[in-house]
Amino acid sequence: MSVVLSVVENKLLSLPVPVRLVMPDGQKLGAPNADVCLMIKDRSTLASLVGGQVGLLGEDYVEGKFDVEGSMRDLMHLAASILPGSPIEAARIGRLTELIRRLLSVWRHSPERDARQIQFHYDLSDDFYALWLDPLRVYSCAYFSSPDMSIAQAQEAKLDHICRKLRLSAGERFLDVGAGWGGLLLWAAEHYGVDATGITLSKNQHAYVNRLIEEKGLGGRVRMELLDYRKLDESQPYDKIASVGMFEHVGRAQLEAYFSKLRRLVRPGGLVLNHGITAGGVDNAELGAGMGEFIEKYIFPGGELTHISHVLERLTEGGLEDVDIENLRPHYARTLWAWSDALEARLPEARKILQGEQGERSLRAYRMYLAGCAMGFEHGWIALHQVLAQPRTNGRHDELDNPADLSYPWRRDYMYGQKGGVS
Repeated sequence: MSVVLSVVENKLLSLPVPVRLVMPDGQKLGAPNADVCLMIKDRSTLASLVGGQVGLLGEDYVEGKFDVEGSMRDLMHLAASILPGSPIEAARIGRLTELIRRLLSVWRHSPERDARQIQFHYDLSDDFYALWLDPLRVYSCAYFSSPDMSIAQAQEAKLDHICRKLRLSAGERFLDVGAGWGGLLLWAAEHYGVDATGITLSKNQHAYVNRLIEEKGLGGRVRMELLDYRKLDESQPYDKIASVGMFEHVGRAQLEAYFSKLRRLVRPGGLVLNHGITAGGVDNAELGAGMGEFIEKYIFPGGELTHISHVLERLTEGGLEDVDIENLRPHYARTLWAWSDALEARLPEARKILQGEQGERSLRAYRMYLAGCAMGFEHGWIALHQVLAQPRTNGRHDELDNPADLSYPWRRDYMYGQKGGVS
């Protein structure tokens, strides 16, 4: 037996999950009755396995260098156990490194590049996403207000959670920045009676939501535009704004300008809710062990992680005041496992939709992405924060009397009371 195989076999003995390796020549290593079996087709994969380079292992899987038998949950348990250290540990960066990071972020997020990056992800296939998302196609963290909820129920609970936080009421002008397949946009219009505008850079989503608006007869007070947030008209401010799962695509260097834009788009006294993925570590811009590079290459080009402390700094510099902050990290772990389980249950259908060699690579990438992100949220390497904010009041003397033009009543009880709305 070669030295490399000896090292690999010793590595297998130390794993918490029984694992079996089948080599290209048929040689078998590890437990005979393993929960996870890796069929190795390219021996270069062994170096990533021994070194704990989980992201490179993901790339090897996408590129067909090995196959997997076993559940994605067991595979992720294995992945977490081989990491050489915490993927969110990062040394304090110097000024030059920060400058380079900032310049790169600016370069990566021009309107044209953002449009291409969004379309790369969201225009993969509507039918593919429909296989594993809920019926409303809500592609963001759900809210499990009770432990026995299905993913569909939890997504509806999330939509209502956001609407209650924003205190939406009939006739208000509501903006959904990055409206996806229209879940929140239509929920707010149908259940809270708002006049709703949504924007997206995805051509597929734009066409899909406009069909729904027409089918539901909501054309008079709901609209979906194919538009970059930077081009939104500021002449008629909105009463309430939500941005869900979008600011991850903005770029760290653009966050102050992004929040400043939202401030100019909302009326004085209105409310803004920003819902998005945040970094688990203060200084890391992406997950280590190659996981960040994997997501950049196959899933979300241009995505950048930012710790909630930095988010709040940029939000404040943008002229907004945070009034409520909620971390939904465990909810996203559960959401992602629900998506992963749903995709795993429908792999044959997914292969019919994503045909050809490129389709198979995309399917493999999403299998790793969904389960890997579920693992990341479980371990606290990434988080999900909802930040409710209002334009800075600059010390209004009457704000403690809850005047009608100030939407936030400085008490949380309204968010968690009975379901609101007009229906």
